[in-house]
Amino acid sequence: MMRISTAQYFDSSSTNYARNYNNLVASSEEATTQVRVKTGADDPVGAARLLQLDQQSSMLKQFKGNITTVTNKLGQSEAVLTSVTQVLQRARELAMSAGNGAMTDADRGSIASELGQIQDQLQTLMNSKDENGQYLFSGSKSDVAPFSKNADGTYSYNGDQTVQSLQVGDQLSVGINETGYSVFEQAVNTARTSVTAGNADGKAVISNGLVQSSATFNSDFRKGEPYTITFTSATQLKITDASGNDLTGELSQNGEVTSTTGQSVGFRGLSLNLDVNLAKGEDPATALTGRSFTLQSTPDTFTVNRNPGNASTAVVTGASVSNAATYNSAFPQGTAVVKYTDANNVALYAAPITDDSKPVATAPVTAPGTSVNVGGVTFQLSGAAQAGDQFQVAVDNHQTQNILDTLTQLRQALTTPIDGNTTAKQNFQAQLNASLSNLNSGAETLGNAVSSIGARGNALDIQTATNESLTLANTNTASSIRNSDYAEVMTRVTLQQTMLQAAQLTFSKVSQLSLFNRL
Repeated sequence: MMRISTAQYFDSSSTNYARNYNNLVASSEEATTQVRVKTGADDPVGAARLLQLDQQSSMLKQFKGNITTVTNKLGQSEAVLTSVTQVLQRARELAMSAGNGAMTDADRGSIASELGQIQDQLQTLMNSKDENGQYLFSGSKSDVAPFSKNADGTYSYNGDQTVQSLQVGDQLSVGINETGYSVFEQAVNTARTSVTAGNADGKAVISNGLVQSSATFNSDFRKGEPYTITFTSATQLKITDASGNDLTGELSQNGEVTSTTGQSVGFRGLSLNLDVNLAKGEDPATALTGRSFTLQSTPDTFTVNRNPGNASTAVVTGASVSNAATYNSAFPQGTAVVKYTDANNVALYAAPITDDSKPVATAPVTAPGTSVNVGGVTFQLSGAAQAGDQFQVAVDNHQTQNILDTLTQLRQALTTPIDGNTTAKQNFQAQLNASLSNLNSGAETLGNAVSSIGARGNALDIQTATNESLTLANTNTASSIRNSDYAEVMTRVTLQQTMLQAAQLTFSKVSQLSLFNRL
C-alpha cells in the first residue's frame, strides 16, 4: 500500500489549486478582452500564422498607397494629354482652313501667327509639372524640362525613355508615367521624301511624297534610291532606281498620265501628286517629253559626341552619307560607335560595345585629323584622333517627328508667298497635306497614350477590388485565430470556477483529517 504524507498532499493540493486559479484568471481576462492569442506561448501555430497575416496586411496597405500614387500621377498625365489633344485639334482646324483657295497671303500669315501661339501653348503643356514640381514627361529625369527650342527653330527632347513603375499587387506593377519620347517624339513622319525637278519652269510639278505604308517604304523604297522619274511622252511616266533598273511596273496605273491636275501616283508605299501646267495651246508632247525628276528619302542626319575618356581632343564636326548602298547595308540603326583601333584605322560597332562586340565595318584613316569614311558615312574631324578614341553616333532617319517641329514646318509653308503663282500654290498644297498628315499622326500617337493610361486605370480598378477582397479575408482569418469565441470562453470560465470551488472544498475537508479527530 502506498502512503501519502500530509505534507505531500498539502503541496500537491496547493499546486493544483494555484494552477486552477491561474487558468481561471487567464480565462476571465480572455472573456474580458476577447483576445485568445497574445503571445506565441498561447498558440505557437496560430501566432506564426498571425505573423504572416500581419506581414500581408502591411503589404496590402502599401499597395493601397501605391495605387493612390499611380492613380494621381496617371490622372495628371491624362488631363494634360487631353488638353494637348484639344489644342492640337485647333491646329488641325486652322491647317484645314488654310487650304481654302480664296485665302490670301495675309490670311495665311494670320493663321501662322495663331499657330505660333498654339505652338508655345503646346510646349508649355508638354513641359507640365506635378504637384511636387517634377516634370511629368521627362522619364526618370524629372528635374529636367523635357522639351526645349533650339537656335535653328527645331525642338529637342531632353528626358529619357524610362517608364517608372510601382507594385500594386502581388503579381502586378504599373507604370506611373508616360515619357515625352513615346508620346510626342514617336508620331510617324509621313513626309520624309523629296522630289527635285530637272528644271524649274513649273510646267510639270511632282509633289514631295507622303508615306502610306511605312513597312513597304522601309523595306522596298529605301533600297533603290535615289530614283529618277521621266516623262517618256505626254501621257507616260517611267521610273528607274539608282542602278538604272526600270521599275515602271510598280507605279500605279503603270505610270500612265490620265489627269493634268492632282493625279495621285503610288510607288513602293509612297503617294505623290502630279500637276501639269501648260500654257494655252502648248503642245504637251513637246513640253513634257524628256522631263525628269529625282525622288529620294530625306537624308539621314547624325549627332556625334566624343567619349569623355578619349585621349585626344578631336571632335567630329559633321557627318553625311557618302555611299548610300554601303550605308543602307552596313550602318547600324539607332546608335553606333566609331572606334579608333589605332591612329590609322577605325571600326564601326552597333552600340553599346561589349566584350563580345564585333565590328560591322572597318576602314583605314585616309585623311588623319580631317575626315574618316566608314560604313558609308564620312565624318569630318577637328584634330587627329588617337588609338582607343570613341565617338557615339546617333542616327535620325526621320521616320518619326515631334509635333512641335510639324507646326514649325506648317508655319513656314503658311508664311511663304504664293499669291498669283500657280506652281507655288501647288507646292504649298503639297506641304499643307504633309503637315495635316503629320498632325493626324501626332493625334493618333496621343490617342494611343491616353488609351494606355485608361487601360492602366482599368487594371488599377480591378487590382483595387482584388486587394480589398484580400484585406477582408486577411482581417477575418486573423480575427478567427486571434479572437475568442465568447460562448466557449464563458463555458470554460464557469467550468473552471466550479473546479476551483470543488478543489477548495475538498482541500478544506481533507486537511482537517487527523488521528486525534478519531479518538
